[in-house]
Amino acid sequence: MSVTDDLSDALARDVLQAMDEMGNDRFYLEVAKMLGSLSPSMEDGFLTAMRVRLAERRGREFLEKKLAAHRKGIAGE
Repeated sequence: MSVTDDLSDALARDVLQAMDEMGNDRFYLEVAKMLGSLSPSMEDGFLTAMRVRLAERRGREFLEKKLAAHRKGIAGE
């Protein structure tokens, strides 16, 4: 990974934690806008890292819900 990728991913992890703490699921857009004014390549890397991390989070939540429903169905039989 490049320095930009490494920094973008680290920032994305921190922003996700901040979003959870603040209860603001759109905060990353504010960060991206600020980054874009300084470094478009950093903004792009950050948004890519955020999309991937948000998608993984949502995919994991979906998996957990489906698996819990499946296990509940088996236990209810």
